[in-house]
Amino acid sequence: MPPLTTREIYQLLRDAALEVRPLRLTGEPSASGLVQVDIEGWQLTLDIDDNHLRRCQRCQSPDGREGLFDNWQRYGTDPVSLLSTWELAQIERLLTEFKNAV
Repeated sequence: MPPLTTREIYQLLRDAALEVRPLRLTGEPSASGLVQVDIEGWQLTLDIDDNHLRRCQRCQSPDGREGLFDNWQRYGTDPVSLLSTWELAQIERLLTEFKNAV
């Protein structure tokens, strides 16, 4: 099974930013800043630092394919780095709203 590409995960995050796909927290944020989220069955581990989304650490698609930060870095880009400033701000806003609601 081929690994997930940066572009696939970027599109998923972009859709969540546009609120085309719902993003929801699936657990409590860890002390190290990792947050587990679900976007229509896609499981993502996001690295958050002081309410700022730094990178996507891991993603697993509903069909079992997986992508890891180490693999993306090898090719020079993380899905989060492809987000526009506005898209990034929208994802951070959604994550902050969820954290504040807990």
